[in-house]
Amino acid sequence: MAHISDFLTGEDIGRVSRLQVLARQVVEGFTTGLHRSPHKGFSVEFKQHRQYVPGDDLRHVDWKVFGKSDRFYIREYEEETNLRCTILLDASASMAYGGSRTPDGSKFRYAQRVAAALTYLMLQQADSVGLVTFDTEIRKYIPPRSRPAHLRVLIDELAATKPGGETELGRVFHDLVPMINRRGLVVVLSDCFGDVTSLMKALAHLRHARHEVILMQIWDPDELDFPFRQWTRFDSLEDTSDRQMVDPSHLRAAYMDNLAKFRAELKDGCGRHRIDLAPMTTDQPYADALAAYLASRLRAKR
Repeated sequence: MAHISDFLTGEDIGRVSRLQVLARQVVEGFTTGLHRSPHKGFSVEFKQHRQYVPGDDLRHVDWKVFGKSDRFYIREYEEETNLRCTILLDASASMAYGGSRTPDGSKFRYAQRVAAALTYLMLQQADSVGLVTFDTEIRKYIPPRSRPAHLRVLIDELAATKPGGETELGRVFHDLVPMINRRGLVVVLSDCFGDVTSLMKALAHLRHARHEVILMQIWDPDELDFPFRQWTRFDSLEDTSDRQMVDPSHLRAAYMDNLAKFRAELKDGCGRHRIDLAPMTTDQPYADALAAYLASRLRAKR
């Protein structure tokens, strides 16, 4: 049986606990991220306190608790904790790559840690979080829940998932739209390798269903700067029979050119469809990358 400590250190758990996930768009009739119901006069039931984080509305500070503890806490209500998040984790074989600068061993391990951190954070906020693992098809779909015990269910699934199989992002995301039947926040953890046009059509389908989409693109540094200098054997992770022994110097210029075009096309598509594109490289600590991204969302929301 897996445990959160299999993915997050105690120090990172402490750091993640101080973060906050904010949604920018109206989802399922509520202004999510602010965690406030827009229905005036609607009765809400107090649920819990949580520690104040920069950006919280001071009107929701519990001043009685502050007078006793000299610390700021926010009062949360049952009707306020309404954000539903579904994490889509790419478990295709290309995610198994890990170069010498990837401390965790692979892009997939890095994505697992980001998924675990987001899961922990969402449940700490008393929001709902679910998980989808996929390669060419959906492997597992766990619907969003907000119960604390749901953390174990998601962590067990993260631990049981291994990368393998080819990538078919477009078809998988199209298939997911009717399954995620309530509007919410969709977080994709993937290297996004594949046909960009097909991917963007599928992500546009999610946006048409009024989901807010965050695309966290996981890169190994080797994929960005192509550091190979000596004759090298390149093995396809998704087709084990495809192996090529090549001189990298003959490929580097073409590779870098194709990489630039791929990234530009993906950035342009995400911009058109109002999708957050958050590149992450595996040589950067995942907690740092996640904190930086969530801080940027907080600044953009102000």
